[in-house]
Amino acid sequence: MASLSLRFLGAAGTVTGSKHLLEVDGRRILVDCGLFQGLKELRLRNWEPLPVDAASIDAVILTHAHLDHCGYLPRLVSAGFRGRIFCTQGTKELCSLVLPDAAHIQEEDARDANRRGFSRHAPALPLYTSADAARALTQLQPVSYDREIPVWGQTGVGIGSDPNPTPTVEFINAGHLLGSAYARVRVAGKTILFGGDLGRFGRPVLPDPRLVPEADILLVESTYGDRLHEPDDDGDRLAAIINDSVKRGGKLIIPSFAIGRVEEVLFWLKRLEAEQRIPVLPVYLDSPMAAGALQFYAARLNELDPELSAGRSSAMKHVSAFATTRMTVIASPQQSADLVASRQSSIIIASSGMATGGRVLRHLAATISNPKHTVMFVGYQAAGTRGRLLTDGAKEIKLLGRIYNVAARLERIDSMSAHADYRETMRWLAGFTRAPRMTYLVHGDTGALAALAARITTEKQWPVHIAAHLERVDIS
Repeated sequence: MASLSLRFLGAAGTVTGSKHLLEVDGRRILVDCGLFQGLKELRLRNWEPLPVDAASIDAVILTHAHLDHCGYLPRLVSAGFRGRIFCTQGTKELCSLVLPDAAHIQEEDARDANRRGFSRHAPALPLYTSADAARALTQLQPVSYDREIPVWGQTGVGIGSDPNPTPTVEFINAGHLLGSAYARVRVAGKTILFGGDLGRFGRPVLPDPRLVPEADILLVESTYGDRLHEPDDDGDRLAAIINDSVKRGGKLIIPSFAIGRVEEVLFWLKRLEAEQRIPVLPVYLDSPMAAGALQFYAARLNELDPELSAGRSSAMKHVSAFATTRMTVIASPQQSADLVASRQSSIIIASSGMATGGRVLRHLAATISNPKHTVMFVGYQAAGTRGRLLTDGAKEIKLLGRIYNVAARLERIDSMSAHADYRETMRWLAGFTRAPRMTYLVHGDTGALAALAARITTEKQWPVHIAAHLERVDIS
């Protein structure tokens, strides 16, 4: 019998830093390789050495391209990892945007620390460099959905059926992001399903998460394990916020995740315009990464909501699937600065989604103290981020080294979240025809983890365990 174990190196007791180490007879597979974000105590974990030697990891399996699942890859590569990184084609394309951008931010932060002298280290160094990110991209191995392949070597006879010590991996569409997937690993007669992030049902742009009939070991995210999303109101609340912003003559600033969320925001703006529920307004997309992601989304409409690609020939699959009537993509830093200075009433979509960095900070600095402007958050806000502080009612906020009074109107629409809430998670679990031998809950705050564990135990009578940071469990 093969020796199998799991060790939770991240996203255990918190929502970031996803890293799950699967050991098979002493060989190592890392499933997801994300950055810790949010609270400083979590971010400091990014600088700690991994509990295992990076060079000893044989392969990485990547569920999707959000930073908390892929953003540590360049650091892993710089520490000696030389294996293949398995992912879908969509994930590879988005990583080509996300990883170089993350490296650029790390390098900028180090330069800023050295220039201003606030680092405890001399000189301050980036967590990883652009060269590390470029090297990581060369190790990505794209795999089609629903295709089972060996993780290393040859599998011999009976892939996915007979007991076999050589693991295989298969990606199943999770409906969370372009290219997002569950990773189904089969080894030694066992099936281990790494849930990644679970998408939602009946939402625009992305397909529903695929139901999975069985697994021996299951890992499930718990981001919204204690909450329900706002009911779908067919865009009524968004329309009301936009129309109020127009009446007050201000800007509507939408901090948005550059990968994934921008597409849904634009979908709704375009639809509300077409239905004449909002006026045709200037819409500015001030995020180079988001503009690049739009190109990938538009090129892969066949993987998305049929409403987006219906009636379009292959020649018509371009960004117009998302573009509003007066949409402008901001290209240069000077154009962005001009937009910050402009007094024109408009809608500005800029990253980052939790207001932790990026061009949105300058837009916030120019508007946050003026009550005629509106700031609308459209996704999860992790503890310790500016977005969380603002949505929790902060009266002042630090932006670009200055303290600003908060007077702008603050709004939050959770219905655009790409994470399943607890009802949608339970709906997905209902697709299983038998209970997993163990369900491990990951990627959630303490309250969300406890609430989802109690719900699964009560409603399904499944064995459930809340994973702890650095915990190792034997699954042989």
